[in-house]
Amino acid sequence: MTNQDIISKLPYSKPFLFVDEIISISENGVEGTYFFNENLDFYKGHFIANPVTPGVILTEVMAQIGLVSLGIFLLNKEFNKNTSIALTSIDIDFLKPVYPNEKVIVISEKIYFRFGKLKCKVSMKNQLGIEVCSGTIAGMIV
Repeated sequence: MTNQDIISKLPYSKPFLFVDEIISISENGVEGTYFFNENLDFYKGHFIANPVTPGVILTEVMAQIGLVSLGIFLLNKEFNKNTSIALTSIDIDFLKPVYPNEKVIVISEKIYFRFGKLKCKVSMKNQLGIEVCSGTIAGMIV
């Protein structure tokens, strides 16, 4: 399965697809990127005259790259249109803001994948290589 195959299997579409590229992926983790275009709708109101990416969106980017993309890779041919994905837990520390027109990289390391539950240690860095948030994310893939 190619990196582009994984992205095409993600159960999201614009404007809620937050994966531009998968740089590398293995059974132990994944790295991918997303660019926050200044025209994304949420910037109109978060915050007025000082747009900042909401933490819930940063969490979603980390989940789509660091959890769902890795889960699709791990399941490989078992992943299909009938596969369900559900977020089960998050514990994220937000360290720096992410502004419009910034590219971020998500680095995810698998903690475990068993009984349909995937748990990963994730971090997000901005284009300068500075960590902006990190923590753990877990989900069920059935």
